[in-house]
Amino acid sequence: MALRCFIAVALPPPLKQSIEKVVAALRDAGGDVKWVPGENVHLTLKFLGETGEEKIGGIIEALRRKLSPYPPFYIRIGGVGSFPGGRHPRVIWVGFRERGRLEDIYRSVEEAVKEFGYPPEDRPFSPHLTVGRVRSGKRLAEVLKRLDEFREADFAELEVKGVTLMKSELKPGGAEYASLAEIPLEGKNGD
Repeated sequence: MALRCFIAVALPPPLKQSIEKVVAALRDAGGDVKWVPGENVHLTLKFLGETGEEKIGGIIEALRRKLSPYPPFYIRIGGVGSFPGGRHPRVIWVGFRERGRLEDIYRSVEEAVKEFGYPPEDRPFSPHLTVGRVRSGKRLAEVLKRLDEFREADFAELEVKGVTLMKSELKPGGAEYASLAEIPLEGKNGD
């Protein structure tokens, strides 16, 4: 049986709550946007898609080999925007002020899953937290105006202690996520 999988950095509840407050203000603009429930907000490092259960153990082991030497690190979350920019966005996101070691972690994740047939991403890495997907242009101007008010919003620092192999089940009420494995960053910061 195949599972719909992705590799992500999970967010702690207090950070999700501060993001939810901004999303609530954006939602109040009344646009036709499918807002991501607060509990589902995460940083996707690699979307794997349909993954045979027989591959899961190997993927977890490959991720452990590649990622365990990294020490935990902090990155600052801030800014709200949309992809693509302009008046017709498809995705509304919360961004990152700096990447820290995130780029290295991303590259190591790409290398770890390559041996299982997952090709590297052909776009540059652009870390973000998807908080909404635009469905139509209805009241979109109001959403974009509100978005401008939060463009420089500052959230908190996120301590990245590891990554999570997640499975996603598409249900009538939306996607439900569950952790398959936590892969800790176990390296030591400079001694």
